Amino acid sequence: MAEIIPLRTPRAPEPLWRDVLGAELRRRRHDRGERLADTADRAGVSPQYLSEMERGLKEPSSEMIAAVAGALEVTLVDLTTAVADGLRAAAAPPAAAMVLAA
Repeated sequence: MAEIIPLRTPRAPEPLWRDVLGAELRRRRHDRGERLADTADRAGVSPQYLSEMERGLKEPSSEMIAAVAGALEVTLVDLTTAVADGLRAAAAPPAAAMVLAA
């Protein structure tokens, strides 16, 4: 009788929280049609720092995240939920491959 054996596929490394946060900040800024300098000015950070946040190069403090969230008119709860959803989607296991063993 044949037996079905699940194949283990190597998992890609999970993205870092700062990478998903940065992508979410950039998406929200683009959705608003804003330039980096405009959002950075309202948040009280330099455009270079915001750019590094969006590219996942900085591990921003909670104060910096709150400042940028405020500039984008998003709550920390909504921003954190979006980041968590992004991490959850990235960590979802791929569809299991099966092999029929004879």
